[in-house]
Amino acid sequence: MTTRISWDQYFMAQSHLLALRSTCTRLAVGATIVRDKRIIAGGYNGSIAGGVHCIDEGCYVIDNHCVRTIHAEMNALLQCSKFGVPTTGAEIYVTHFPCLHCCKAIIQAGIKTVYYAMEYKNHPYALEMFEQADVRVEQVELVEMAVSLNDPEKIGFINNLIERLEESGASDEEIKSWYERSTDLFSKKG
Repeated sequence: MTTRISWDQYFMAQSHLLALRSTCTRLAVGATIVRDKRIIAGGYNGSIAGGVHCIDEGCYVIDNHCVRTIHAEMNALLQCSKFGVPTTGAEIYVTHFPCLHCCKAIIQAGIKTVYYAMEYKNHPYALEMFEQADVRVEQVELVEMAVSLNDPEKIGFINNLIERLEESGASDEEIKSWYERSTDLFSKKG
Protein backbone atom coordinates (compact mmCIF):
# COMPACT_ATOMS: atom_id res chain seq x y z
CA MET A 1 0.00 0.00 0.00
CA THR A 2 1.28 3.46 -0.91
CA THR A 3 1.51 6.07 1.83
CA ARG A 4 -0.06 9.43 1.06
CA ILE A 5 1.97 12.51 1.76
CA SER A 6 0.46 15.16 4.02
CA TRP A 7 -1.15 18.35 2.67
CA ASP A 8 1.85 20.35 3.92
CA GLN A 9 4.28 18.06 2.10
CA TYR A 10 2.13 18.21 -1.04
CA PHE A 11 2.08 22.03 -1.13
CA MET A 12 5.77 22.21 -0.27
CA ALA A 13 6.53 19.83 -3.15
CA GLN A 14 4.64 22.27 -5.40
CA SER A 15 6.94 25.06 -4.20
CA HIS A 16 10.01 22.95 -4.95
CA LEU A 17 8.64 22.30 -8.41
CA LEU A 18 8.08 26.04 -8.94
CA ALA A 19 11.68 26.70 -7.85
CA LEU A 20 12.81 24.71 -10.89
CA ARG A 21 11.51 27.65 -13.03
CA SER A 22 13.77 30.16 -11.24
CA THR A 23 15.97 32.27 -13.52
CA CYS A 24 18.35 33.52 -10.81
CA THR A 25 21.59 31.56 -10.60
CA ARG A 26 22.23 32.44 -6.97
CA LEU A 27 19.30 30.61 -5.37
CA ALA A 28 16.22 28.87 -6.77
CA VAL A 29 13.16 29.59 -4.63
CA GLY A 30 9.51 28.65 -5.07
CA ALA A 31 6.38 29.80 -3.23
CA THR A 32 2.81 28.49 -3.24
CA ILE A 33 -0.13 30.37 -1.73
CA VAL A 34 -2.96 28.16 -0.51
CA ARG A 35 -6.43 28.86 0.84
CA ASP A 36 -8.82 26.14 1.97
CA LYS A 37 -6.45 23.44 0.68
CA ARG A 38 -6.55 24.97 -2.83
CA ILE A 39 -3.58 26.54 -4.60
CA ILE A 40 -4.44 30.15 -5.43
CA ALA A 41 -1.04 31.31 -6.72
CA GLY A 42 2.55 30.28 -7.25
CA GLY A 43 5.78 32.13 -7.84
CA TYR A 44 9.50 31.67 -8.30
CA ASN A 45 12.37 34.11 -8.16
CA GLY A 46 13.08 35.69 -11.50
CA SER A 47 13.24 38.91 -13.47
CA ILE A 48 10.41 41.26 -14.35
CA ALA A 49 8.14 40.15 -17.20
CA GLY A 50 9.95 40.82 -20.48
CA GLY A 51 13.20 41.65 -18.66
CA VAL A 52 16.72 40.26 -18.87
CA HIS A 53 17.26 37.06 -16.85
CA CYS A 54 20.21 36.22 -14.61
CA ILE A 55 20.66 32.88 -16.39
CA ASP A 56 21.25 34.84 -19.62
CA GLU A 57 23.33 37.82 -18.47
CA GLY A 58 24.40 37.07 -14.90
CA CYS A 59 23.09 38.46 -11.66
CA TYR A 60 22.96 42.22 -11.06
CA VAL A 61 24.47 42.32 -7.56
CA ILE A 62 24.37 45.34 -5.25
CA ASP A 63 25.42 44.94 -1.60
CA ASN A 64 25.51 41.13 -1.98
CA HIS A 65 21.91 40.98 -3.27
CA CYS A 66 20.71 40.31 -6.80
CA VAL A 67 18.49 43.30 -7.54
CA ARG A 68 17.37 41.90 -10.89
CA THR A 69 15.14 39.25 -9.33
CA ILE A 70 11.73 39.49 -7.75
CA HIS A 71 11.48 37.01 -4.91
CA ALA A 72 9.19 33.99 -5.22
CA GLU A 73 6.93 35.13 -2.38
CA MET A 74 6.49 38.56 -3.97
CA ASN A 75 5.76 37.04 -7.38
CA ALA A 76 3.04 34.84 -5.85
CA LEU A 77 1.52 37.77 -3.91
CA LEU A 78 1.66 40.02 -6.98
CA GLN A 79 -0.05 37.32 -9.04
CA CYS A 80 -2.93 37.37 -6.53
CA SER A 81 -3.07 41.15 -6.73
CA LYS A 82 -2.99 41.19 -10.51
CA PHE A 83 -5.92 38.79 -10.79
CA GLY A 84 -7.92 40.06 -7.79
CA VAL A 85 -7.49 36.94 -5.65
CA PRO A 86 -7.77 37.69 -1.91
CA THR A 87 -4.99 36.41 0.34
CA THR A 88 -6.49 37.18 3.75
CA GLY A 89 -6.25 34.09 5.93
CA ALA A 90 -4.24 32.13 3.35
CA GLU A 91 -1.08 30.10 3.90
CA ILE A 92 2.21 30.33 2.01
CA TYR A 93 4.65 27.46 1.38
CA VAL A 94 8.18 28.60 0.57
CA THR A 95 11.26 26.52 -0.20
CA HIS A 96 13.44 28.88 1.90
CA PHE A 97 12.74 31.05 4.93
CA PRO A 98 11.60 34.45 3.59
CA CYS A 99 13.75 37.60 3.67
CA LEU A 100 12.66 40.60 5.77
CA HIS A 101 11.00 42.40 2.83
CA CYS A 102 8.98 39.32 1.89
CA CYS A 103 8.03 38.78 5.55
CA LYS A 104 6.57 42.29 5.67
CA ALA A 105 4.66 41.73 2.41
CA ILE A 106 3.34 38.38 3.66
CA ILE A 107 2.06 40.02 6.84
CA GLN A 108 0.47 42.94 4.98
CA ALA A 109 -1.23 40.53 2.57
CA GLY A 110 -3.03 38.86 5.50
CA ILE A 111 -1.27 35.50 5.20
CA LYS A 112 -1.74 33.68 8.50
CA THR A 113 0.73 30.78 8.23
CA VAL A 114 4.20 30.55 6.69
CA TYR A 115 5.57 27.10 5.96
CA TYR A 116 9.18 26.80 4.82
CA ALA A 117 11.44 23.88 3.94
CA MET A 118 14.96 25.23 4.44
CA GLU A 119 16.53 27.68 6.82
CA TYR A 120 17.98 30.62 4.91
CA LYS A 121 19.42 33.62 6.74
CA ASN A 122 16.50 33.45 9.19
CA HIS A 123 16.44 36.95 10.68
CA PRO A 124 15.34 37.30 14.32
CA TYR A 125 13.33 40.42 13.40
CA ALA A 126 11.32 38.39 10.88
CA LEU A 127 10.26 36.03 13.66
CA GLU A 128 9.47 39.01 15.88
CA MET A 129 7.29 40.58 13.18
CA PHE A 130 5.49 37.29 12.54
CA GLU A 131 4.80 36.96 16.27
CA GLN A 132 3.50 40.55 16.51
CA ALA A 133 1.19 39.94 13.55
CA ASP A 134 0.05 36.55 14.89
CA VAL A 135 1.44 34.72 11.86
CA ARG A 136 2.31 31.08 12.53
CA VAL A 137 5.67 29.85 11.19
CA GLU A 138 6.47 26.17 10.70
CA GLN A 139 9.22 24.21 9.00
CA VAL A 140 8.00 21.40 6.74
CA GLU A 141 10.20 18.47 5.87
CA LEU A 142 10.04 17.41 2.24
CA VAL A 143 9.59 13.66 1.97
CA GLU A 144 11.69 11.48 -0.28
CA MET A 145 9.76 10.62 -3.40
CA ALA A 146 10.31 8.57 -6.50
CA VAL A 147 10.87 11.84 -8.36
CA SER A 148 14.01 13.41 -6.96
CA LEU A 149 13.76 17.08 -6.05
CA ASN A 150 17.40 17.06 -4.98
CA ASP A 151 18.59 16.95 -1.42
CA PRO A 152 17.67 20.23 0.36
CA GLU A 153 20.35 19.66 2.99
CA LYS A 154 23.12 19.29 0.39
CA ILE A 155 21.85 22.23 -1.67
CA GLY A 156 21.63 24.36 1.48
CA PHE A 157 25.17 23.36 2.44
CA ILE A 158 26.53 24.33 -1.00
CA ASN A 159 24.62 27.64 -0.93
CA ASN A 160 26.04 28.42 2.53
CA LEU A 161 29.57 27.74 1.31
CA ILE A 162 29.09 30.00 -1.69
CA GLU A 163 27.64 32.73 0.55
CA ARG A 164 30.77 32.53 2.69
CA LEU A 165 32.85 32.99 -0.47
CA GLU A 166 30.81 36.11 -1.27
CA GLU A 167 31.32 37.46 2.25
CA SER A 168 35.07 36.84 2.03
CA GLY A 169 35.29 39.03 -1.08
CA ALA A 170 35.44 36.46 -3.90
CA SER A 171 34.93 37.92 -7.36
CA ASP A 172 31.54 37.83 -9.11
CA GLU A 173 33.05 35.58 -11.80
CA GLU A 174 34.32 33.08 -9.24
CA ILE A 175 30.96 33.02 -7.42
CA LYS A 176 29.07 32.59 -10.69
CA SER A 177 31.37 29.69 -11.57
CA TRP A 178 30.64 27.96 -8.22
CA TYR A 179 26.88 28.45 -8.62
CA GLU A 180 27.02 27.03 -12.15
CA ARG A 181 29.05 24.04 -10.98
CA SER A 182 26.67 23.32 -8.10
CA THR A 183 23.63 23.72 -10.37
CA ASP A 184 25.16 21.27 -12.86
CA LEU A 185 25.97 18.83 -10.08
CA PHE A 186 22.44 18.82 -8.66
CA SER A 187 20.72 18.72 -12.04
CA LYS A 188 22.48 15.52 -13.16
CA LYS A 189 20.33 12.43 -13.21
CA GLY A 190 21.28 9.76 -11.04
